Amino acid sequence: MHEPLPINRRDALKTLGAGMGSIGLAGTLGAAPGATIGAHFPARAKRVIHLFMNGGPFGPDFMDPKPALQKYAGQRPEGVNLRTERPTGGLLSVPFNYDRHGQSGLEISDALPLTSRHADDICVMRSLYTDNPNHGPALLLMNNGTMTPKVPSMGAWMSYGLGSENENLPGYIVLCPGKPVRFSILWNSAFLPSKHAGTYINHSKLDPKQMIPWLHNGVLEAKQQRKQLDLLQSLNAEHLAARGGADQALEGRIAAMETAYRMQFAATDAFDINREPETVRNAYGKGHFANGCLLARRLAERGVRFTQVYYGNSQPWDTHRNHDPSTRKLALAIDQPVHALLSDLKQRGMLDDTLVIWGGEFGRTPVSENGNGRDHNPHGFMYWMAGGGTRGGYAYGNTDDFGFKAVEKRMHHHDYHATLLHLMGIDHERLTFRHAGRDYRLTDVHGHVAQEVLA
Repeated sequence: MHEPLPINRRDALKTLGAGMGSIGLAGTLGAAPGATIGAHFPARAKRVIHLFMNGGPFGPDFMDPKPALQKYAGQRPEGVNLRTERPTGGLLSVPFNYDRHGQSGLEISDALPLTSRHADDICVMRSLYTDNPNHGPALLLMNNGTMTPKVPSMGAWMSYGLGSENENLPGYIVLCPGKPVRFSILWNSAFLPSKHAGTYINHSKLDPKQMIPWLHNGVLEAKQQRKQLDLLQSLNAEHLAARGGADQALEGRIAAMETAYRMQFAATDAFDINREPETVRNAYGKGHFANGCLLARRLAERGVRFTQVYYGNSQPWDTHRNHDPSTRKLALAIDQPVHALLSDLKQRGMLDDTLVIWGGEFGRTPVSENGNGRDHNPHGFMYWMAGGGTRGGYAYGNTDDFGFKAVEKRMHHHDYHATLLHLMGIDHERLTFRHAGRDYRLTDVHGHVAQEVLA
């Protein structure tokens, strides 16, 4: 740590209005380094990259083959419950063909020709289900474990449990080019210390100075900023001590300002993908998702514990109309970046201890809506994981013949969260926080680890 500079309070206070770069940046930060709990047992993964398909993709388009959709296209077979949220028609066929890939023979459709090269690293979970068919509640369920407002997100629980590996960057970063139907509540820390909240970055701009508000102080040099910050921190410490030294919000603010000061220097490097060789940038391709995947790798190698990359503003995967042409475009947009990310992590020796996750807030119906659309489906949907101690080349669980309901090795969102925590070395029943007279967890205590997906 730095040695505090001598402070003349009167002189230093005069500078407070001169340039508030790092202090303004602190307003965007919620995370700071420092583990508070520690792993309960040896972890398989050190960090997570969560690729979130905002709106909900349809598993049988990608890694959950359902030949019956072709066989019974346009029909609603008798005796099969296909009741949906909105009025729907007959079964809608899938326009993609499946093949077996890798030594494992994992079935992946031709919608993802590049991603399929990583079949032996991918663990497909085909039997997830959750509790609500609407975007807002479902986003909360998959990110925060419950529809109850103002509870910590899974990234905040990770930060609380394990801390960060880099004191110069937040431990939990959210890359999103706009706003999902729910916004900061999806990465908030709620009643956990505020330093564990996700730091939201709109990465639609390539210049870190445009990407991160107030990244640089345009008036004061680093030494002057350090002097200014030391004064503020000493005043905050006095204020805190005078009130018994127990003000969680103020403690979080103090930590955020320290992180902001350091981050203005570290972020210039970490968030500037133009520092990557042209061959690497070309490997990831063009577009916000490609840039987000490359940024996620750069953040992972710098010790960021949990990085989320949202695909698109609003819900681009919410295909109530024109499902087939929309899905073709979406698949094309994600295939090259995902392939590049997995290849890049593997080439750098990072895939073994980096857990990559792909999925949305729910799935979509096998029956048609508005002709060639698909409605929301929380009853059975697909996620996949790669690296981080997962069992590559493996398909876990199954939905019914039409991809509507999870029927084999059903995996509730609590089970998914329990498994995710386990891979990070955390016992989901022991990571608790006492608040409002009860012990809170990311998962309900009934969640179970899916042992078969572990390597």
